[in-house]
Amino acid sequence: MTEHPSVSAVVPTRDRPELLRAAVRAILDQDHPGPVEVVVVHDQSEPDAALAELSRPGRLVRVIRNERAPGLAGARNSGVLAATGELVAFCDDDDEWLPGKLRAQVEALAAHPDAEFVSCGIRVSYDGHTVDRALPKDSVTLADLLRDRMTELHPSTFLIRAAALRDGFGLVDEEIPGSYAEDYEFLLRAARSAPLVNLRTPYVLVRWHKRSYFAQRWDTISEALQWLLERYPEFGTQPAGEARVTGQIAFARAASGDRRGAMRWARHTIRRNPREPRAYLALAVAGRMVRADAVLRTLHKRGRGI
Repeated sequence: MTEHPSVSAVVPTRDRPELLRAAVRAILDQDHPGPVEVVVVHDQSEPDAALAELSRPGRLVRVIRNERAPGLAGARNSGVLAATGELVAFCDDDDEWLPGKLRAQVEALAAHPDAEFVSCGIRVSYDGHTVDRALPKDSVTLADLLRDRMTELHPSTFLIRAAALRDGFGLVDEEIPGSYAEDYEFLLRAARSAPLVNLRTPYVLVRWHKRSYFAQRWDTISEALQWLLERYPEFGTQPAGEARVTGQIAFARAASGDRRGAMRWARHTIRRNPREPRAYLALAVAGRMVRADAVLRTLHKRGRGI
């Protein structure tokens, strides 16, 4: 890796023009001394060519259309394949990089020449509340990720060697139903290749809000998580990790109104880990003791999800 490597930031977008511009400006304002390009990928929406006018010396904004599978996975891959940087970063169109993010991550990769991937902490903003979340770990293994999704490892924090994406562990998987959990599958695959480097500082502002792509898409969530379990039999070696995923499926079935399915998945979850709280939340929703959206609002205010 060169002393000041070029970085391409891939920003998939769909119908969020104001938030998108804030995200792009935050990337352009990073103090990384090397060149930075922002590849804005319009997914199922009309490209805004005017974004290129935000370019400045050493900071190029390019605007392209997602020519692959519709959705986040295809949009990210379109951006990766169009990127020219030695390193590739992701940023969602409703998030913002905080000052120092890129410099710190590039330096971390330089300090770990065998590493392919670096992440960092996040600052979660939801409904007027802000919570900092960062893993107390400097390295993340596949076993770690099987046990825990570690939502601190948000896609807007990812910085990856371009060679690893094109000739190593590969692009984002476009087969996952609805692109849901594609970031988690991507992390699992990356960690199979090499442990991930993690910075404990929150360097990305992550906005959780009602316009998130997967809000209320419970059937898609359930289908995608079942796909993930089939794809990664290694979950069988981590009962608590498997129960976490099956508990999420149980909650999704309950939220979609499938009481029988929710109870079936909740029973499976309890057999694998009787202490998994998602099973009991799913049963409470299925029994109409609490509403799914009320559970999510409470969790999101704490910077967490189901």
